[in-house]
Order: sequence, then C-alpha cells, then structure tokens
Amino acid sequence: MTLIRLDQVHKHFTNVHALRDLSLTLNPGEVLGLFGHNGAGKTTTMKLILGLEKPSQGLVEVLGQSPWRRQFSEQRHQIGFLPESVSFYPQLTGREVLHYFARLKKIDTAQADNLLERIGLAHAVNRKIKTYSKGMRQRLGLAQALLSQPRLLLLDEPTVGLDPIATQEFYGMVDELRDQGCGVILCSHVLPGVEKHINRAAILGQGRLRALGTLTELRAQANLPMTIRVSSALARPALQQQLEDLDVSSAGMRPINGHTLEWQSAPGNKMQILRRLARQQELDDIDIQEPSLESLYRHFVELATEVSP
Repeated sequence: MTLIRLDQVHKHFTNVHALRDLSLTLNPGEVLGLFGHNGAGKTTTMKLILGLEKPSQGLVEVLGQSPWRRQFSEQRHQIGFLPESVSFYPQLTGREVLHYFARLKKIDTAQADNLLERIGLAHAVNRKIKTYSKGMRQRLGLAQALLSQPRLLLLDEPTVGLDPIATQEFYGMVDELRDQGCGVILCSHVLPGVEKHINRAAILGQGRLRALGTLTELRAQANLPMTIRVSSALARPALQQQLEDLDVSSAGMRPINGHTLEWQSAPGNKMQILRRLARQQELDDIDIQEPSLESLYRHFVELATEVSP
C-alpha cells in the first residue's frame, strides 16, 4: 500500500502560488529526501501531508485517506512527526515528558521507557530537559514521534544544530526504522551526509518538483562529469605524461600534490578509463567520485532558474 500519494497538487496563499502541479509518492520501507531552498515548498508539502492545510487543487492521500477529513483520526495515530524546532517543558525530566505524551496518545508508559533506552537516553531519563543538549532534545523528539509505532514518519530538518557524531547516530536510527518497514520523508537543506540514507530524492524549486528519483537516476538525468583522482610513486610530471599517453585525461587536469592528479570526465567514459588505468603498474590508487547529492541539487536548481516557473 502506498503511504503517501500527491497528484497534481497546487496550493495558493493569497498572492503566493506555493506549490505547482506537485506529484509524488512514498512507499513502505522507503526514505524520501525532500530538498529545496527556503520558500521552495517543503514546509507546505509537509503541512498538506499532516492535514494542516488543504490543497487548492489536486489529490492528497495519506494512508489511503484525505488527511484533513474527520475519518482520518485512526490513520493519524500511525503518523510520527518531528518538527524542526523541538521544544519541551524545561523543568520536566526526559521520562516525565515522554510519559506525558504517552498518556495523551493512550499508550502504555512502559513503551515510553523502552523507547528512551532504544534512542540512547536511558542514562538521562531523570535529568531535567533544560540540561539536555540539542542532540539529546532531538532524540527525545524522535522518541515522541515513535511512540505510536508509526507506519509513516515525517522529519523536518532533523539534524540542524547536531554535531557530526549525533548526526551519524540519528541517521542510524532512521536506517533502522526504514529496515523495519516505516516510510520516512526527510525534509532538509543540509545535504552532506544525507545521500546514503535515502532511497530517492525530490528536489523542489519555486513550488515545482524539479527532479525526482534515485541518485543513480538523477545522475543519469544530469549527466554531470565524474571526478577521477590518480596517485603514483612517479613524480607529477612523469605521471601526467603517462596519463596523457593513455588518453584518459582532459585539459582540466590539476595537481593535488606532487604524486596525485585529478580531472573530470564524462560519465560514459568510466569503464574505458578504468580498464586503461588498471593496466598501469606504477599507479598506487585510483579514486572515481560520482556527482554528489549536493552537486545534483545545485544542477537542478540552477537549471530551474533558466526557465520560467
């Protein structure tokens, strides 16, 4: 069963056309990255999915129902939401906060205690929230979103303000949820480190869907060059001459250090270049970097500015 279906959705706010002809889906066990600059339509999309806004035109279905209808109350319990800014009562402890939300959702508080251990806050359950770090508050927010064992999880800028270790641990929990069959929408403008945790990416710009697909599909659409880096015990001039003789480099070759060179090449040349380089015994290392999610995002957003919205 498709968890989310948006079909030709438009949303108007007075003189602002916030979303234009947006269509996308989310399936169980999938993480969809929703990316875009401020004002691109990410927040509006999340509000439509949560039933906080109605579309001006088009279809919005969440767990098989329209999310703003009264009949949606049962499905709403199957949705977890972590907003960008998490705020809890500072004088309460972590356990008191999660027990409070468990009672609101009519969930056994023992489940809340299990969640606190699962997300790595067992050591701080009796500490007041005002003593928690940003990362600890985000973990508590995630625990609140997971209380009802949701089939659908919406994460709005979940790693803003987290240090690298806390970010890695957070994405580890997202990976675990995906593997358990939970569908996740990850809304973010912080792209480095995200790509290995998503199944597909949706890039918004000026309220329109500018690109949608797996990273492999987006790379094929963008046709951006790959970066090739070669290291050798040979000194740079000799290495450069050898590469030029092999006809694997381009005019854009540049030195990284005295024994390493880097250049860009069309993606279609990848296997041909690898075969030629692999035959050279003098080479110590060959590294080929595909276009990153950040590069793809920049490409599709810049492409969108060249055409009218």
